[in-house]
Amino acid sequence: MGEFVKVETQDGIATIRLDRPKMNALNATVQRELIEAATAVGRDDAVAAVVLYGGERVFAAGADIKEMADMTAADMAAHSHTLQDFTKALAAIPKPVIAAITGYALGGGLEVALTADFRVAGEGAKVGQPEIGLGIIPGAGGTQRLARLVGPARAKDLVFSGRHVAAAEALAIGLVDRVVPDADVYTTATDWAKTFVGGPAAALRAAKQAIDAGLETDLNTALEIERVQFAALFATDDQKIGMRAFVDRAKPDFTGR
Repeated sequence: MGEFVKVETQDGIATIRLDRPKMNALNATVQRELIEAATAVGRDDAVAAVVLYGGERVFAAGADIKEMADMTAADMAAHSHTLQDFTKALAAIPKPVIAAITGYALGGGLEVALTADFRVAGEGAKVGQPEIGLGIIPGAGGTQRLARLVGPARAKDLVFSGRHVAAAEALAIGLVDRVVPDADVYTTATDWAKTFVGGPAAALRAAKQAIDAGLETDLNTALEIERVQFAALFATDDQKIGMRAFVDRAKPDFTGR
């Protein structure tokens, strides 16, 4: 699709592949291409689920430090919008998204993985937010998505220390959801993604939006978000198909509409 970001779709699953040798450093071009890829798969009705993948060796080692090293505060004030825009675009994909993490997912690389709904890591993977060692903090969502995922104390530990976290610890603290042999990471992610193919696309989209939006507000407002999404699904074909199949003790054949 782009110079460094490819989109491949097969059997209802889209793979957004980072391909910028050697370490998939996330420069401005990669960031823009990720926005384009996220928008494209989000709009494609043939896509039921998405896998974020950096290849067999590395997920993404972080931002392109050489590109940022000489930036002024004014420069970064302008560029930081792009930093957050590309992770916002990935997080907003209205379909299940699974990050397949091999090798390093550090800094911006982990911030990309944090936009996914689920994370599969290889046994040899290392994740972390090492920005503190550069005299900065995560700027593409790391301080916020990480804290929401693993809690503020663990997020502060990782951000304050900048340490690399091995896959086993990442699984223990809920930073990743599955750990498998390195060679099985992509297959495991795509097999997981396959479970959503042929599912009720509108209900999956509503569930993701209700959970994500609800986390950003108070309980009463979140319940109202849920109520509105729930009621709206009664205008879909899949609701009729699903409930009729239940009554008839049959398997639903969802259409995605």
